[in-house]
Amino acid sequence: MNRADLAVVNISQLLTCRGPIPKRKEGLQDVGLIENGWIASFKGEIIFVGDEESFHRKVEIVEDGICIDACGLIGLPGFVDSHTHLPFAGSREEEFVLRLKGFTYQQLAQQGLGIQTTVNATRQALEEELLSLCLSRLDSMLLHGTTTIEAKSGYGLNLEDELKQLRVLKQADRIHPIDIVSTFMGAHEVPKEYKERKAEYMNLLTQKILPEVKRNNLAEFFDVFCEEGVYSIDETRNLIRRAKEAGLKIKIHADEFVPLGGAQLAVEEGAVSADHLIAITDEGISKIAQSETVATLLPGVSFFLMQEKKAPSRKLIEEGAIVAVATDFNPGSSMTESMFFILQLAVFILKMEIEEAINAATANASYALEKQDVVGSLELGKKMDLILCDAPNYPYLVYHFGVNPIKHVIKNGKMAVQDGKIHKKPADYL
Repeated sequence: MNRADLAVVNISQLLTCRGPIPKRKEGLQDVGLIENGWIASFKGEIIFVGDEESFHRKVEIVEDGICIDACGLIGLPGFVDSHTHLPFAGSREEEFVLRLKGFTYQQLAQQGLGIQTTVNATRQALEEELLSLCLSRLDSMLLHGTTTIEAKSGYGLNLEDELKQLRVLKQADRIHPIDIVSTFMGAHEVPKEYKERKAEYMNLLTQKILPEVKRNNLAEFFDVFCEEGVYSIDETRNLIRRAKEAGLKIKIHADEFVPLGGAQLAVEEGAVSADHLIAITDEGISKIAQSETVATLLPGVSFFLMQEKKAPSRKLIEEGAIVAVATDFNPGSSMTESMFFILQLAVFILKMEIEEAINAATANASYALEKQDVVGSLELGKKMDLILCDAPNYPYLVYHFGVNPIKHVIKNGKMAVQDGKIHKKPADYL
């Protein structure tokens, strides 16, 4: 008999999103559905997934163990948000109003607004203030079912403030239930003080900031905004090769507004993911579909920026790409912490099937962080990261849009959200 200290029983529909991972083509439609599913864990690790009969034969709940009756609830893996810009200060609703009046994202950036606005606010924020902001946002993410995230720096754009952002992420990872994978993105923009001296800033990134990030073990990934007016293909290649030499894994903001060929570069350089891809070319789709590089789509951006053009999810899926979805939570182009909303946008805007969107937000998203062996699906040996939703069936999770159906969130085998309420307030973590 397997010993369990937590069991969740009578789950109306349990979506395990089980492997093989990554999921491509038809594999994206398999959510590993178990009707009346039962699941159990011990010390945060899943030791059983199956039906009631097998549970009674194989599992023994230890003394003081917890058994949760999930009768009538839908269960699925905790969401993995594989692209966020979590540690920032300030907000940009004034720029949002300007966009409503017709200004484009690029026009605002040319006026010194956009990312530079958030850089100014983040540089001014004290470390403890930034931590408090992050903890509050993490609570919001948790309430919406996210249990693992990637989070980028990139609003410091100098040694002191890039390291500040990454230290905050490391501290938040220690004290908040959500697991955080950190990314150094000093190449998010060229800071205003280096606008006419980009080569000097790139040297600062590679010769001074990057070694400090590595020496202090502050990041696992390196990311670059490969875009017209930011970093060219050649500049991006130079930066990511220096990052690889330092031992960091690679992500690229690729082909968001202009088809520069960032997707092809991501494949050539072995990037773990290429993100955005709104302007990806047919060649880029073909290249990424034949690779292990994840196509991370961010439907919140097209929605928030009110763009007609969307990432070509159907072409990517049909050609065999590994497709994930994420929030791109940031103050300028996707101000939402809700992976549930992104899941719904993936269906309504990107035309993904419900099952494809669920797998893209869980199993494939975990692959985009190289965490598929521990999170992203409900399988033996993985973390007990489970969300329980109040819905009659899993298609209803998208059908009834604009609401948060989450009732409980279990993270690492412990109740993190119960009856729609978080156990701790942000101040309690400090």
